[in-house]
Order: sequence, then structure tokens, then C-alpha cells
Amino acid sequence: MIKLELEHFLPYRLNRIAAAVSQDFRSVYGPHHDLTIPEWRVLATLGQFEAISAKAIGQHSSMHKTKVSRAVRALEERRWLRRRPSEEDRREEILSLTALGQKTYREIVPKAVAFECHILDALGPEAEAVLNALERLEHIFNVR
Repeated sequence: MIKLELEHFLPYRLNRIAAAVSQDFRSVYGPHHDLTIPEWRVLATLGQFEAISAKAIGQHSSMHKTKVSRAVRALEERRWLRRRPSEEDRREEILSLTALGQKTYREIVPKAVAFECHILDALGPEAEAVLNALERLEHIFNVR
């Protein structure tokens, strides 16, 4: 019988690394802004695209619609986002950041970029190879 050494199994290792990076990155936006990981992803997606549907946020951030919905509600309660009816589909709403949401996004982005730079610096000359490998994996698994 073949045994699988989980700690050497690539899918497991990728998942562990993603979870660890995500959790460590929470130190950038969590303490000062009290955001959960899904709330950060919604905020970041809205900051990037400015006006987008909850469904599109879920597709872009690879989050289940329930997590997106909860995060949207939480950000709306903080008055960080607003909703308006979609002109193309009245069943859908378009979300965008309020001035307060934009201010929060602008406060976090430089810290996020610095966090990424810290990781890339730690990888040293291997950083480009790692980024290329990630791009290849995204292509293989059709992750956009």
C-alpha cells in the first residue's frame, strides 16, 4: 500500500502556505481596522474595481457567495460601502466604496504593498522564479 506523506504533498503544502500568508497578512489590516479576511478581500476588490456586483466580487476573490454577502453587510454597517441597482440587471446591485471606505482602503494599500515586498525580499533572487511558478499554476488551474 502506498502511503501519502501529507507534509510533502504539493496541494497540502500550497494550502498551508496560503493560509499562513493570509493569516500573517491579517496583521496589516486586522488590528487597526478590525477586518476579517473576507471583509478585506471585498474592500480590496472594491478598491481595485470601484463599482462591481457581489457576484463578481465572489468570482474575483474566489469566495463563496455567503462569505461575500456577510462581508458586504459588515462593510455596509460601517458605512464603508454603498449599493445601487444595476442598470443592466435590476435583480443585481452594484457595490462601491464610500468616502470612508476609500480612506480605509488608501490607508491599507501601502502596508499591503510593503508586506508583499517583505516576502519578495525574503525570497531574494528566487522571487522571480516563484512568481513565474505561481503564474504557471494559475494558468494550469485556470485561476484568474
